[in-house]
Amino acid sequence: MHFCIFAPKLQIFFMEIIKNHKVGVLTSGGDAPGMNAAIRAVTRAGLNNGMEVFGIRRGFQGLIENDMFQMKSQDVSGILQNGGTFLQSTRSTEFKTKEGRKKGYDVLKNYGIDSLVVIGGDGSFTGANIFAQEYSDISVIGIPGTIDNDLYGTDYTIGYDTALNTVIDAVDKIRDTASSFNRIFFVEVMGREAGFIAINSGIASGAEVIMVPERKNQIEKVRKFLKERALKNKSSIIIVAEGLEEGSAMEIADKVKDEYPEFDIKVSVLGHIQRGGRPTSKDRVTASLMGVAAIDAIIDNQKSIMIGWKNEEIVQVPLNKTIKTHKTISDDMLNIAEMIGTFLPK
Repeated sequence: MHFCIFAPKLQIFFMEIIKNHKVGVLTSGGDAPGMNAAIRAVTRAGLNNGMEVFGIRRGFQGLIENDMFQMKSQDVSGILQNGGTFLQSTRSTEFKTKEGRKKGYDVLKNYGIDSLVVIGGDGSFTGANIFAQEYSDISVIGIPGTIDNDLYGTDYTIGYDTALNTVIDAVDKIRDTASSFNRIFFVEVMGREAGFIAINSGIASGAEVIMVPERKNQIEKVRKFLKERALKNKSSIIIVAEGLEEGSAMEIADKVKDEYPEFDIKVSVLGHIQRGGRPTSKDRVTASLMGVAAIDAIIDNQKSIMIGWKNEEIVQVPLNKTIKTHKTISDDMLNIAEMIGTFLPK
């Protein structure tokens, strides 16, 4: 009975607290298609809940330099379909210092901002986690935005699907010329720490060889494979994840050329085209769901968490756990790739 009498007053009290919330949002590190959808969702979900939302330009460096503005709904109109990040991004060395983080904290306090949404990858979350530990009165919420899809605690990161489709489209075009001249093409893709782009683009494009960081000492078996295949006068596509122990795609190709000068070998480094382009529907929708979930987490008084996507549902993962645990390709995925005709050196 007493609960029924006082519940409306409590609800009004908590709603007033929420309305007094001021939220900052920034994008940090490498850009990823779909970041704009996340910014838009954070902004509009925050405004819909009576909050004030501040956009912080140029990531943590912009925070330190007080480069921010209060956002209205119209500020995020027309950005959903654009790649990159509306708020821009940097990699801030100053934020890695205690003094730099203190400057950022002072800026937030001067605005009365009590929650910070960070959209980025492993490096961004590392900085955000340290900041959250030093200043526990700021609620730090992470949204995973990186084309590498290498963050622990989430099946999916914003930008991955778009990047994957960009790679597949490029490899399909490269295969046309490879087949016309019976050439061997080494195609380098991003994914320095984990080969998710390499393995999935390789499967989807029917690559003959995939070289990923999860496998070691690969080049000798690649040489043997290529010799057998090239002697049969067949073209080949070799997907190479950047950052392998054996070197870059160019370095690996040079080693093969030296041993087999009769092979017609070419190299394509796809580079930053993988980060650009209009986000796919999957990136737009998932980013939007994560953005709204970030505001829900703030309303629930959550701190130091990442919004993840597991088994087609939103989850919350402790921020420190996402950076302490390394996410790699499962053995099942590697075995499946080999089963359907792709050679993965062991």
